[in-house]
Amino acid sequence: MFSRIGPWEIILILVVVLIIFGAGKLPQVGSALGKGIRSFKKGASGDDSEDEEEDVKPATVSRTTTRKRTTAHKTAKKA
Repeated sequence: MFSRIGPWEIILILVVVLIIFGAGKLPQVGSALGKGIRSFKKGASGDDSEDEEEDVKPATVSRTTTRKRTTAHKTAKKA
């Protein structure tokens, strides 16, 4: 019934994904997809242990927090 997916079909799928998610979101989508596949494989094999790399996450500072600090610093400097 179905034949193998050829290179044109893959290109079409990638273009549609690019249009839907945009170029900025593609790394996040790829990362989430990879984590999902890894999780599925672990669940299928029965491995219940967690990744060490997921346990240690670096602290991130949001852009709004940085902007507030910069604005507060500039305001304090003027006064």
